[in-house]
Amino acid sequence: MSEINVMITKIRKFRDERDWMQFHDPKNMAISIILEASELLEHFQWKAKQEVEEYVKANKGQIQDEIADIAMYLFELADNMGIDLIKAMDKKLKKNSTKYPVHKAKGKHTKYNKL
Repeated sequence: MSEINVMITKIRKFRDERDWMQFHDPKNMAISIILEASELLEHFQWKAKQEVEEYVKANKGQIQDEIADIAMYLFELADNMGIDLIKAMDKKLKKNSTKYPVHKAKGKHTKYNKL
C-alpha cells in the first residue's frame, strides 16, 4: 500500500470515528480547502520578500499545519468523489506540458494563451 493510500485510510478513520462524513459533501469540502488556503495566505499577507523568508523560518510549524489541512481536505475530497488524485495530477501535468512547452514557457510567468 502506498504512503498516499495509508494516509487516505487514516483520514477516513479520523473522519468516520467522529461521524463527520455527513458534513463532508463536495461543496463543503471545497469550501474547507479554500478556508484553509486563506489561513495559509494570511501568514504572508502584507510582508515583503525578506520579511516572508524570516517569517517562514520562525513560523514553519504553523505554516506546515495549514498546508497539511489543505492536503487532507483535498485528499479526502478526491477520495469521496472516487478520483485517484495521483492519476489526476499526472494527467494534469501532461496537459500543462502541452499548454506550457519548455521552449516557450521557460523562465516566464506568462499564461499559456499569451505565450
